[in-house]
Amino acid sequence: MIGRRHQVALALTAVLAAVAACQHQDRAGSGAGQPAPGAGKGFTLVAAGGVQPYASAADRAGFDASGGGHDFRPMLAGARPAVSGADLALCHLEPVQGADGDPAVTALPPLAQGLAATGYDSCSTASPQADGAAITRTLNALDQAGVRHAGTSRTDTEARTVTLLRAGTAKVAHLSYAYDTTGQSGAVDPADAGRIAAAARAARKAGADVVVLSVNWGSAGQDTPDAGQITLAKQLTAAKSGGRPDIDLVLGDHTQVPQPYEKVNGTWVVFGLGDQIADGGAGAGEWRGNESTLARFTFAPPVKPGARWEVRRAEFLPQVYDLDAGRAIDVNRAVTAGADLAATRDRVRNTVLSRGAAKAGLTMGQ
Repeated sequence: MIGRRHQVALALTAVLAAVAACQHQDRAGSGAGQPAPGAGKGFTLVAAGGVQPYASAADRAGFDASGGGHDFRPMLAGARPAVSGADLALCHLEPVQGADGDPAVTALPPLAQGLAATGYDSCSTASPQADGAAITRTLNALDQAGVRHAGTSRTDTEARTVTLLRAGTAKVAHLSYAYDTTGQSGAVDPADAGRIAAAARAARKAGADVVVLSVNWGSAGQDTPDAGQITLAKQLTAAKSGGRPDIDLVLGDHTQVPQPYEKVNGTWVVFGLGDQIADGGAGAGEWRGNESTLARFTFAPPVKPGARWEVRRAEFLPQVYDLDAGRAIDVNRAVTAGADLAATRDRVRNTVLSRGAAKAGLTMGQ
């Protein structure tokens, strides 16, 4: 039986889904992910934080499947308009550990299918906790669902292969590194500024017009970047080749809660996206572990040969994972529909803008 709180939450998400269906346009149309007329052949990138198949999320996906198995599409439906409306959409899925039969392991393939149905093109997978079996099962599930990945590898050849994605007329390299890889065997890419810059330059040589870095760093549950994050961000954004930055965008994961966005050395850094699918364990709502953002960056092509693709619009969309209903919710749309989430929206906004991002041009998207 579903309790009254579940019924209320599900009623709200049903309203939001109806609104989203009316507003949604796919990538082939003239939706939000497309550049404005006369803006040139640019592209829009959307990025989300962690999407782990926690036991509570697996239970909800099992309920949503009705006839058996798991269905994560309803869980992610609230994010689908923004995600599928972009030219390129990224998320973060750490390799899923456990024994065969564990809820998260069983739910992994359906989660990958749900990510693909929502519109995600690639997932960063670098994690300090990843082991060989978890890496193999996670990458296999993503491959079977048609979702690309970066950050972990099953073979040496795969480790040397650049993840190149198409976004409009641009080729985008997706890199993924983990800050703390103590005790790992090398299947996970450690976050070292020099090594990452070298990988970015290699991606350029492989044909990348834009290099996007997902980095697993920071302290879980902390809404301010720590000294290690700030130092690495400065090093990464300062790396240049021929006067052109090696990295065009930095997306932070692992913090589990939203952290500030900041333009560092002329390059946008998202210190922490937060988790799009959160752990429903005790206290998660209290420490903001169910709040996150979708980052949306619209890139314009170079104004002259050899120049970088510039971010001409930087936005964030507040998100919250409803722990009762098991739904990722677009906070702005929910507030418009009458949900009591204004305090959540304001809290996320204040955190995101706390390092001066508004002055650099960041706005809250709709």
